[in-house]
Amino acid sequence: MMMAYVVKYIRLASSGISTPFLIFEDPTDSIKMTRIAWFFRQYWILLLLVVVKTGLQFVLINPAYELHRDEFLHLDQAFHPAAGYISVPPFTSWMSALICLFGGGLFWVRLIPALFGALTIVLSWLIVEELGGRLPAKLLTTTFLIFSVYARINVLFQPNSFDILAWTAIFWSLIRYVRTQDVRWLLILAVVTALGLYNKYTVVFLITGLIGGLMLTRQRTIFRAKWFYIAIAFCLLLFLPNIIWQITHYFPVIYHMKALNNSQLVNITYSGFLLDQLKSGVIGILTLASFWALIFYKPFRVYRFIGLTFVAVLTLFTLSRAKSYYALGLYPVMFCMGSVYLEAVLNKWKSVAIPALIVLNILFFFLIARYIMPFQSPEQIITNRESYQELGLLRWEDGRDHSLPQDFADMSGWSEMAGKALKTWQMIPADEQKNTLIFCDNYGQTGALNYYNRKKMPEAYSFNTDYIYWLPQLERIDNVLLVGKRPDKEVIDMFREIKAVEVVSDEFAREKGTTVFLLLGAKPGFTEFFYDMAEERKAEFDIF
Repeated sequence: MMMAYVVKYIRLASSGISTPFLIFEDPTDSIKMTRIAWFFRQYWILLLLVVVKTGLQFVLINPAYELHRDEFLHLDQAFHPAAGYISVPPFTSWMSALICLFGGGLFWVRLIPALFGALTIVLSWLIVEELGGRLPAKLLTTTFLIFSVYARINVLFQPNSFDILAWTAIFWSLIRYVRTQDVRWLLILAVVTALGLYNKYTVVFLITGLIGGLMLTRQRTIFRAKWFYIAIAFCLLLFLPNIIWQITHYFPVIYHMKALNNSQLVNITYSGFLLDQLKSGVIGILTLASFWALIFYKPFRVYRFIGLTFVAVLTLFTLSRAKSYYALGLYPVMFCMGSVYLEAVLNKWKSVAIPALIVLNILFFFLIARYIMPFQSPEQIITNRESYQELGLLRWEDGRDHSLPQDFADMSGWSEMAGKALKTWQMIPADEQKNTLIFCDNYGQTGALNYYNRKKMPEAYSFNTDYIYWLPQLERIDNVLLVGKRPDKEVIDMFREIKAVEVVSDEFAREKGTTVFLLLGAKPGFTEFFYDMAEERKAEFDIF
């Protein structure tokens, strides 16, 4: 009897029907398979790949590197819960609260983006199932995602890892709806879209592209479905708290984008954005195969809206001079379609061709991993500077080449800075500490001090990004512990004494040369001057 059930499973699997939660029971009750047992039997390879993916994110990081400046800011947001922030939407702060619940250590900070990357692998596997792909296509898709530029993205606790996951989940929900016409998938689509928006507003680009892609294909019938509009209303309801926050704060996202464009995106060219897509390796055999399939492969005709969406979003990002990694959420679904198509057309050759593609991809990844991942120490990178320079990895957002890749330079020197700030704080007499403000030039410095010195000294603040909105209302400011550049003469003249106490000496840090000052004995009027300056900066949105 068991053989009969095995044959039945093979038939179901070969027809593209996923059966992970079925209960198979022998009529004689001699053999019973629980749902959990069946799940592990069907998905043990996927679970193994999840473990490999998660572990790889830790193995390929050199212990010489600390957290990134952005990560310190995101972690600080956990202590200032809100429906929105100037720097990012609030989803990252929810993850920060979870990290802090587990102690806030380096392991937990790095585990969260690794898990988002692993979940992207899981969804891609499920998309391949939906498209009728079997094990070879699943392995081709997932290994191309694991051993790729996505590993670099999943190193840092930033919105990017969940952004890619959210885009993949949106495509998965739409594919499920197209296949089943089950309106519940529209409600799931509403939830994942709302979560995506809570994480990063660039999801708006995907929504715009999807509307165009759906309208230009036979899937335009979705706009005649009542439940589609119910799903839109549900999504807006879920996202309403952040909409209200944006309105009450006069849409800071607009000013943020303007500041980003003036300081960073201005150095990105149209050709540079498209060239980065090629250099990153995401436009390769799987992406090209997916386009061919969407045009010529009959089973994929119903999914042509995905190809049109890809073109539309990539065009919008190019015209907006977006950062190259903004588009990475587009590719997992393309990898899935390309893998399924190659599995189908290779036919009897797939047992050789697909393993060969997988092996070649893994070998290529490990050849370049030392360059794209923080695997080599700063000393090793400087020794091999020419190789990094040829790959364009030393070019920062200012358009110039530096000693280290920007992200790596942003992962050095923070603990030294925090230790020297704490040492300086301890020099202040205990009876004066309550009237001493700890202030920094930028959000990275501020977040690092708070991360390393929490509960050892009061919180640090800044006029930079979200910190300006968290300033404490001290009745009187007598002293300032300042981390950053030497203040201008107007500020110095408002204190009895200024001391340069410590200097960050880490030669690999972007913050090398940052000084820790003590400004002692504030003259009457400084407190009012400080808070007036803060209000002026907020009014002009001069916080970047």
